[in-house]
This record gives sequence, structure tokens and C-alpha cells, in this order.
Amino acid sequence: MTPAPLDLTVEGAGEAGLDEGALRALALAVLDAEGVAGPWALGLTFAGEDEMRALNARHRGLDEVTDVLAFPLDARDELPIGLERQLGDVVVCQAQAVRQAREAGAEPLVELRTLIVHGLLHLLGHDHETDAGDMLARQDELLALLPALQAPR
Repeated sequence: MTPAPLDLTVEGAGEAGLDEGALRALALAVLDAEGVAGPWALGLTFAGEDEMRALNARHRGLDEVTDVLAFPLDARDELPIGLERQLGDVVVCQAQAVRQAREAGAEPLVELRTLIVHGLLHLLGHDHETDAGDMLARQDELLALLPALQAPR
């Protein structure tokens, strides 16, 4: 049996009202568009505000809720052929995403999709704080091409 191209571990998607199949399709589309060879392993967690504040304080020194955090592992490292690429973890705060969507007049699923793509780009080594806008431009390009997120049926 051939291994799945993406070993996706999702936590909290049900509580976030998201379909895991749509999350898988979105992640695969980003990885394919970015030309990162698989197979891949990726964690995607939807965290509450308290957990997100604690993670942000511990890892970035900021005692505040943030929308998305990325914890990269070996996304672009050279690996032996066939070895599963451990991309890392993306953590999204749904409550913060909903707030941001309301402020922007956008749908929450659109904001969640944006944050997931943003987190995946960080896992792949992009950094909007140092790249003169390249990451955010790439994010916009991907969002124009990638599948939409949908709530489970």
C-alpha cells in the first residue's frame, strides 16, 4: 500500500466547524503550489484564546492572543528519498479569526483559510517580517487559486 501524500493530524476542527477533507485539500494545494516534495506530515490545531495566549507568550514573548502560530520542523531540508517530511504544526485561534473577519467585513471561513495558508507559508520558511512583502504577496496569489473551506455537512 502506498503511503498517503499527507499525514495530516487535525485537532479541534469539529469545534471550529471545519471539514477535515477541506483542510486536507487546502494543505495539499499549498504544498503542491510551493513545490515541496512529499510525503508530508503536518499538524493543524484549532486552539482557544487562553491556549493561544499562553503559546504566544512562551514562544514569542507576547502576552496576548494571536491569530496563528507556526512551529516549523524540516520543511525545506534535504531528506533521503521516501522519508516523510515533518513540516511542523500550525495553530489557529478561531475566536481571533472570527473577530478579525468581523472587523474586516469578511466571512469567518475566509479568514480561517487565510490564516491556515499564512501558517503553512511560515512552516515553509517564509517570513513577512523580513522579506519586503514577498510572503504576503505569495499568500494572496495562493488564496486566489486554492479551494475554499466549507463547514461540514
